[in-house]
Amino acid sequence: MCSKTSKFRHQIIFPLLFLIGCVTTVHAQKNKLPADTSLVSSNEVTVNGKRIPYQVTVGTQPVYGEDGEPDAALFYTYYKRNDVDQVENRPIAFSFNGGPGAASLWMHLGYTSPKRLEISDEGYPIQPYGIVDNPHSIIDVADIVYVDPVNTGFSRLLNDGKREDFFGVYQDITYLADWIDNFLSRQERWRSPKYLIGESYSATRVAGLSDELQDDHGIYLNGVVIVSGTKMELPIASNEVLQLPNYTAVAWYHKKLPEDLQKKSLTDVLSEVEAYAIEEYLPAVERGGFIGEDQKQAVAEKLARYTGLKKELILDHNLTVSRNAFRKELLRDEGYFLGLSDARYKGIDKMDGGDTFTGTAPESAAWDNAFTPAINTYLRDELNFKTDLQYHVSGAVFPWPWDRFTDGTGEKLRNAMMQNPHLQVLFQAGYYDMLVNYFRQMNGMWKLDPSGKMKDRLHFKVYESGHMMYVREEDLVTSTNDLREFIQQSIPLKGEAATY
Repeated sequence: MCSKTSKFRHQIIFPLLFLIGCVTTVHAQKNKLPADTSLVSSNEVTVNGKRIPYQVTVGTQPVYGEDGEPDAALFYTYYKRNDVDQVENRPIAFSFNGGPGAASLWMHLGYTSPKRLEISDEGYPIQPYGIVDNPHSIIDVADIVYVDPVNTGFSRLLNDGKREDFFGVYQDITYLADWIDNFLSRQERWRSPKYLIGESYSATRVAGLSDELQDDHGIYLNGVVIVSGTKMELPIASNEVLQLPNYTAVAWYHKKLPEDLQKKSLTDVLSEVEAYAIEEYLPAVERGGFIGEDQKQAVAEKLARYTGLKKELILDHNLTVSRNAFRKELLRDEGYFLGLSDARYKGIDKMDGGDTFTGTAPESAAWDNAFTPAINTYLRDELNFKTDLQYHVSGAVFPWPWDRFTDGTGEKLRNAMMQNPHLQVLFQAGYYDMLVNYFRQMNGMWKLDPSGKMKDRLHFKVYESGHMMYVREEDLVTSTNDLREFIQQSIPLKGEAATY
């Protein structure tokens, strides 16, 4: 066999590969990848002061059709700690981003892997673009697989693969469950504690997968992690009410609250506003136009105090200011509007007024600016995965049958938890995320377990950043520590039975 002495060791495996010569890179043919290929290298990283050796595999694994032929090739990156003797005790986590249509680069190079995008401490792009070791990676406690669904990253349909078999809430869940089943078999990980980590839309994805894996594949999970997750079609309180604490957090960050509130800690202010939202604001909104004038004025004054907006504007909006109007209004006198998924970011627009926008949200532009060159540099240059395919940061997956209000993925997660006493769920959210605000996510968690019998297995953590809380250095440290603790405490003691 050929060998190569350097920081990395590369191995490539193709079905029916000619067993001659030395192959160290993948070459695209007809601008597509083989359905089944892998490239392996080794590295090490220091996490919490301890040096962790690991193996990283990049490649494709097929999704098979009913005829047994590959209908798609899913690209993945698999980090495996390689100084572990008993792999059955080693947790493995499958990590997804959202969209639908988003590749896994955000969680991959932003959050949990041994490599991290080089950005400013507050999450802004810096040049030259680079990748650095991630001293906060969870590789010390779990192996991680970053999966790019069809038409994201390098993943593509093949042969007779049909869009309608892959794009949609339950199509997505079904083929990914099959793919995970196959991956566990190939990597001999059936005995390992298993986790799903999903960001944004992938709350829907991993909620549905938890039940699909359990019922159709006999794969019982130890944990599901939902990062800035959508509501999984669970019944929630009025959106307008649930937005109020989010507005308060954003106004506090931009120093637009009254002085007495501004002097308090963010959490102290929000505990007051959260109580007001549920106990007083919700009943007032539910009265609609039949609310008494005195109560209407009192609510408007309270909302002005908690949002930094003018009372007159709140009255003009009948006590329910839309998210876009808030984003335009809070910093209008300064000539800025607020980011959507992270309201710490400021942008400029063609017009300061109104509630519409002519450009991309400022945080999205910043993140695309930093992450796109980073993932291409890392995969192609550092891991030496050579292909002419474009890495789809955001892929074409529409039309996407949403099955809105009937998709039942929240119910699927509840069902999985009821049947599996060992299954625990962690929610992670950012105070300044206006796309999926933290209080709405918290309300969704309350509705996930109306009986209260599983609340000791439901965990909620919030951070002083946005949708991708991990791009802020301080919150990366905290959120990965929370994730690490969740994984460790959700593994049962040896011999502990899964029973009520």
